[in-house]
Formats: sequence, structure tokens, C-alpha cells
Amino acid sequence: MKNEKFVCLLILVFFFFFSSKSAFAESSYVLPYPSSMPGSFAYKFHLVYENISKYWHFGSFGQFEYNLKIADKYLVEAKTLFEYKQYLLAYKALKKSDFYFINILPQLIKANKEEKDIIQKRNILTYAVEKHIEVLEKIEGETPNAFVWRPEKALPTTLYLQKEIVNSVLLRKKSL
Repeated sequence: MKNEKFVCLLILVFFFFFSSKSAFAESSYVLPYPSSMPGSFAYKFHLVYENISKYWHFGSFGQFEYNLKIADKYLVEAKTLFEYKQYLLAYKALKKSDFYFINILPQLIKANKEEKDIIQKRNILTYAVEKHIEVLEKIEGETPNAFVWRPEKALPTTLYLQKEIVNSVLLRKKSL
């Protein structure tokens, strides 16, 4: 009886250690945990804080970090909203992420013109681009091609989700 229990325990331990998959992501860059989401009480306060904090981050490196942080935030927000099939809100969050992402590379160029060492920031941007593309490609595989948004008292609008995701990927690849 004791031998049978020991053998069962040994099999379980063997199964546990050798059947697990690796938990490492392809990119070493880590996106932030999603903050408050649209519709929550705190979301409006986050938007106000975001607009105020823009002025706290001054200089080319400060603006680089601010734009990257906000682009990350909206990408995570878009990912979460796409997962919950909140396509209109996800679409808007993705557009905001793109807007802030566009502003990252000009800040590095500005810092380079100011003769600052941008190697570390350039590496961070490269890792961020890889992670963004990884997330966007995952979203692309799980999202419909288009979505028709039908508000109550207005005309329907077609959102071309796949096209927008592909544009976001291309935008990020340009900065590599």
C-alpha cells in the first residue's frame, strides 16, 4: 500500500515538473497592468491626471518616457477591450495608443540632436515595439475584420478593426 502511494506521488511530481510549458514571453519588455477602464468611476480622473502629467514630463527624455508610458497604457486598454468584445472602445483606445506612439521617435531624434546618449532609450523602444507587435498580432488573430457600430439615435458606423490593427503594426515597425 505504501509503495503504491509512493509511486503515485512520484508520477505526479514527474508529471508536474516535465509537462509544464515555459511562461516566458517572446519580448522581455513588460506592459503595465490595465488601469481603470472606460465606464469606471476613476477613468475620468485618470484622463485628467494624464493631461496634467504631460506637463510634468519635460525635455526630450521626459517626453519619450511619457509618450511610451501612455502608448503602453492605451495598448493594454485596447487589448482588454478587444478581449471583452467592446470594439468601439477598443478601437478608440488603439487610436490613442497610436497617437502617443507616433510622438515617441521624434523625441529620440530631438535628444540625439541635443547630443544626448540615446542608446539605452533606443533599446527600450526596440523592446517596446517588439512587445506591441506581439500583442497586436495576438489581437488581430482574435478580432473580426469589421464591426458595425449602431448607436441608438445616429447612423451606424463600420469600424474596420483588422485594417486598423495592421496599420498599428506597420506604424510600430517604422520606428525600428
